[in-house]
Amino acid sequence: MKTRVDNRLGLVRKSRGIGASELARRVHVSRQTIYAIEAGTYVPNTEVALNLARELEVTVDELFSLQPGSQQSPESLAAEMLSAAAPAKGQPVRVCQIGSRWVGVPVSASPYYMPEADGIIKRTGQKNGRADLIVFAKEEAAQKRLVLAGCDPATGLLSRMVEKISGVEIVSAAASSKLALAWLKEGKVHIAGSHLEDPRTGEFNLPFIRREFPDEDFRVVTFARWEEGLVIAPRNPKGVHKVEDLARNNVRFVNREPGSGSRALLDKLLKKAGMDAHRVQGYDRVAYGHLAAAYCVVSHDADVCLATRSAARTFGLDFIPLNSERYDLVMRRRTTDLPAVKAFLDVLQRAALRRKLEVLAGYDTSETGAMVA
Repeated sequence: MKTRVDNRLGLVRKSRGIGASELARRVHVSRQTIYAIEAGTYVPNTEVALNLARELEVTVDELFSLQPGSQQSPESLAAEMLSAAAPAKGQPVRVCQIGSRWVGVPVSASPYYMPEADGIIKRTGQKNGRADLIVFAKEEAAQKRLVLAGCDPATGLLSRMVEKISGVEIVSAAASSKLALAWLKEGKVHIAGSHLEDPRTGEFNLPFIRREFPDEDFRVVTFARWEEGLVIAPRNPKGVHKVEDLARNNVRFVNREPGSGSRALLDKLLKKAGMDAHRVQGYDRVAYGHLAAAYCVVSHDADVCLATRSAARTFGLDFIPLNSERYDLVMRRRTTDLPAVKAFLDVLQRAALRRKLEVLAGYDTSETGAMVA
């Protein structure tokens, strides 16, 4: 059932003598978002609704109300699941419509918080990674959402800024670089992140992307340059300084999944050092993502992992840099014409985003927003 929300935003705004542009500036959204809310074509999230009420000095109930009989009931939906690990029954998911297909992205709980979700998995085990879901707001999930697959921890900073400025919501699907690009090729995501280094040329991403998309039906924009290296506990209690130290019996390592740029980097470093993978205790242990790997270190499940400096900063861990990499965002050419994607790319050009990436993540943003293909 479609949500029916009455709103008095236009009436209250005009009674206060406040223009749409001025109100948009105060609550950090676009003017178009204000007009869309007033027209009833866009329902704001909780943060935007609270900010609007505060600026107009009214309660949220005075601005928005459900029409009688408009309460939503859960409904069933079949969707293709975007998950490196097997999804489980009852797991919370976010959903998004891409063209005529529905995709679901499982979400996991952070410490102390239940994850934001649109529903849960009702039944798994269907062909082609599909699952039956129970969702609460199917129509809302189809509005102004982009699915971004990748492994960069700092894309969360980008996602929140995109939503605040444009109202476009980013649904992040954790994936290795190769898996993210495979989903993009299959039409399951709007944007894929990648940091794959070509072993022959040392160039990042473009050689691999050209092989996967021989018709050159893609656009590539740089997100940032980052450092990847060894993430260790504060004050380095195990005395890990280089990749050769991973062969010591008292050092527990946690690896990334096959297809990830981090695993490819480790294999390159082991080969350069003349080390066999079986000498690394934990080579076959897998963490899906930089933050997941770093969390293994902070929770004492591992002594060291290979991840980004931003992942180490997130958990207050020490970091030994080993490689500088370029993380790019890849999309189909036709996707760049979508209004939501245009808003996404606009935020990539903003100085405020670059400052956050530099200060919070330690990234080099000199190439951020540059179209490289």
